Parts: sequence; structure tokens; C-alpha cells
Amino acid sequence: MNNKYPSVLLENAVNELASLPGVGRKTALRLALHILRRDLPYAESFAKAIVDLRRDIKYCRVCHNICDEDLCSICANPARDHSLVCVVENIKEVMAIENTGQFRGVYHVLGGIISPMDGIGPGDLEIDSLVERVKSGEVKEVILALSTTMEGDTTNFFIYRKLSPFDVKISVIARGVSIGDEIEYADEVTLGRSILNRTSFNDAIKL
Repeated sequence: MNNKYPSVLLENAVNELASLPGVGRKTALRLALHILRRDLPYAESFAKAIVDLRRDIKYCRVCHNICDEDLCSICANPARDHSLVCVVENIKEVMAIENTGQFRGVYHVLGGIISPMDGIGPGDLEIDSLVERVKSGEVKEVILALSTTMEGDTTNFFIYRKLSPFDVKISVIARGVSIGDEIEYADEVTLGRSILNRTSFNDAIKL
């Protein structure tokens, strides 16, 4: 047994908690001791929530957002504008844009962005399903709302090329979000204005 810990069980819990992103061993130990101080039903409820999340979570069959059913609440909402599709990297961006209260369309979650350094190519993302949505004819505008990084711009351009053959408007969020910024960290006012003041992708690539 590692001498730093009085219990193998505690050490195992710390190791698992420390495997989470952004959680160091000191924080993991504090969390483990917090759980240990609580009653058993709390620990069981905590563990069940994690297991249920991993086992039972679903992905929307249309937009690939995380949800509890086959169709997410946004795609199932008839009040949303289904002709307007906002393309984002992951669920965090959906939540960030929804929090602005400025967007009434629907989403398409790619599940990442093109990043050769990380071994992520177009085939690893939900790009083909986006093309199929546009091909159906219901979509009138696609808003590319990816982070304004090199990888985000590369993904934007790839999607633009894939959608160019179709009669659909392709726009990109306004650069109120600074170059190099991650969408999830943008404040709600800036992000909301960036969505509302989006520009044609054709114009953006000419700049």
C-alpha cells in the first residue's frame, strides 16, 4: 500500500477522481474525504448518477446532441426554426448559445473539430449527417459556430466545401468572438451578438 494513504480504498477513490480533467490529487483527496463524511445513501446516489449517465445517455438521432430520448427537446420543439441549423463542436457550445436566449433555430453537433495533430479527421465527425440534413431540402441556412482557432477555421472551410453544391446559405458567427477564442468561454452578450450579426461565409473567407 502507498504510505501516503491510510487505506487502499481511499487511494483507489483518489486515483479515479484525479483521472478527471482539471482535478489534481489534492482536490481528488478533498472530494474523496467529502464523500466519506457523507452518509451511505449520498454515496450510492452519487455513484448511481455517474453510472446512469454513462449507461443510459442517448444522442439525438437528428442533431447528435446529448438527450434522454431518441430526439432531443430542441429538435422535438415545433416552435424552433428547423430551417436554420447552427453547427457546433459539442454539447458545451449548445448550452452556451442556448443561454444567450438569442437563437431560435436548431443545432448540429459535430462531436469535435478537424485536428490532424490529435488524429481527428473529417470521418471522425458528424459531417456526413449534416450534409444529409441539408440535402433533404428543409435547411435554408447553416451557421458555422465553431471556435475561431486554426482547427475551427479548417473545419469551417471543409464543411463549406461539402455544402457548396446545395442551395443553402452558409454563414459564420461574427468576429465579436476574438480570434483564437473558444466558444464555450465567450460571455453570453458577445456570443449572442455574434450569432445575430453573423456574416456570409463567402465574405469571411475573402477577408
